[in-house]
Amino acid sequence: MGFYRWFRCRTWVVALVLAGVAVPALGQTDEADELAEYIKANYTKYEHYIPMRDGARLFTSVYVPKDASREYAIMFLRTPYSVSPYGVDQYRSTLGPSEHFARDAFIFAYQDVRGRYLSDGEFQQMSPHNPNKSSGDVDESTDTYDSIEWLVKNLPANNGKVGMWGISYPGFYVAVGMIDAHRALKAASPQAPVADFYRGDDWYHNGAFMLAHCFRFFSRFDEREEQEPPPRRLSFDYKTQSAYEFFMDAGPLWRINELYLKGENPYWNEVIEHTTFDDFWRERDIIPHLRRTPPAVMTVGGWFDAEDPLGPLNVYHAVEANSRRTSNHLVMGPWFHGGWSRGDGEGLGDVRFNAKTSEYYREHIEFPFFKYYLYDEGDGDFPDTWAFETGTNQWRMFDQWPPKAATATRLYFRKDGGLSFEAPDDLAGQDAYVSDPNRPVGFIGYTALGVPRPYMVGDQRFASRRPDVLVYETEVLEEDVAIAGPVTAKLHVTTTGTDCDFIVKLIDVYPHDFPDLEPNPADVRMGGYQQLVRGEPIRAKFRNSLEEPEPMNPGELTYIEYSMPDVSHVFRRGHKIMVHVQSTWFPLVDRNPQTFVDIPRAKASDFQKAVQTVVRSRDARSGIEVLALE
Repeated sequence: MGFYRWFRCRTWVVALVLAGVAVPALGQTDEADELAEYIKANYTKYEHYIPMRDGARLFTSVYVPKDASREYAIMFLRTPYSVSPYGVDQYRSTLGPSEHFARDAFIFAYQDVRGRYLSDGEFQQMSPHNPNKSSGDVDESTDTYDSIEWLVKNLPANNGKVGMWGISYPGFYVAVGMIDAHRALKAASPQAPVADFYRGDDWYHNGAFMLAHCFRFFSRFDEREEQEPPPRRLSFDYKTQSAYEFFMDAGPLWRINELYLKGENPYWNEVIEHTTFDDFWRERDIIPHLRRTPPAVMTVGGWFDAEDPLGPLNVYHAVEANSRRTSNHLVMGPWFHGGWSRGDGEGLGDVRFNAKTSEYYREHIEFPFFKYYLYDEGDGDFPDTWAFETGTNQWRMFDQWPPKAATATRLYFRKDGGLSFEAPDDLAGQDAYVSDPNRPVGFIGYTALGVPRPYMVGDQRFASRRPDVLVYETEVLEEDVAIAGPVTAKLHVTTTGTDCDFIVKLIDVYPHDFPDLEPNPADVRMGGYQQLVRGEPIRAKFRNSLEEPEPMNPGELTYIEYSMPDVSHVFRRGHKIMVHVQSTWFPLVDRNPQTFVDIPRAKASDFQKAVQTVVRSRDARSGIEVLALE
């Protein structure tokens, strides 16, 4: 029956890399081949259809150790991205979060979530949690509960303890599974969890639409109704190597949808139809429901995660605030989306961390966490927070995040492009630029498709040369400046339009004698490198509310304040601190017409130039606020 259930598949091929799932490259290493053979030799695979309380059955692959002389904890992953390969004779080449788990021996269970691949039911984008369920009602928390109940009752040689992990969308399923959790769920690790699609994770940041990422994802993630085995779907053909060129040629959002998605992708349609934080998004926000979570929690994220930078921090804070008895931990490293699960983590793009951060995490943080809570091995003496501090490139441990010792400190914009910890005393001072949505500033200085992983540490020298980017820079630092926590933009602005975006970027400027990379195939000069530390947009019409957009009044001085995701970084002695202010960041963020319109339906004629002015005077002190560590 297992093969023929394939015909019930409703969806096919998802960008597994976007999900943080490690996909072996062609020409696997000898180590990878050896591990795959080890798994076949030491585990037996089973396939089950686990019944839910409403009668739906969820397809689950289970790998059980052949050694029946002991009992094993269950490691459980739920995913919308397929538990392939299918068939009891077809084995995964890896098991668990890392090789350490497969070689140590656990029972591993992988499940297609409701409505995906071989599982029954209807799939919803971040299906809403129902806190007021009556008998027979289902959501992802009940599906998790029912699955664990079945696993501990039916799998041989299990010790009655379950751990869950998952990256990105699977991280969401871990977080939801922590709500009203089954008593057997002892340890949960939501990793880069999607917590709120609208407020800071994948699709919208402060009301600004993350175009390039959203399009790339949904061009390969859709709904299928055909009752036939799904073919392998190739990546979307942009017919160019430049995402900037592709999206400029395509035009407004309605035309992108018409030309390339044909209006047929229901998930894309939902995203662009709900441009405010309305009931659709509110129902999908899991943060308010993370209360009294019984399992130990270790939330994991990357400082340079282009997809879900805020979810890990929000999940950690929600559990910390509302589950006082829960053993709650946070791990933040210098990683791209899911980068902790594979590779050595020694660097990203042109930036080197001088440490094998991913290997360290897998061996010394993740594996001991699950061993302690599932097997009672180790001392369980874990810090509240592991944070990798970039700049000094070292792991630091704190008893809370942000650290208690961090204090709010302002950096002020000054005349002649200055940036200072001292407030301006000018009675008048301002800087202006012309923003043209038909000639937007790119978010990278090279040609690429999608959202390249290194963009979040990328060199900003290309943008500093643009006339529509304001540049503020400190003198050479005489001492290290360490920051730990959120970065807050505080802007006093005017515009000649009725809407606009502001993008604020915090940048580390390297000294001119900084050594070049060894080897350096791209011939990148690191002397004077302008490393992006944090950047984030806001759509000005959402400056006061994400629910009720308001037009800007042309020429009226307006205060805009918004927070960016946290950082842990040290600007070293001899470096400089730089801040950029601009109004386009394309195609990472879609173009704002700079007129107060429904942007997904904007016409070409709606896209207008506007003069943006940043005021930096004694009474209107524009700049940024950071949390500084002594």
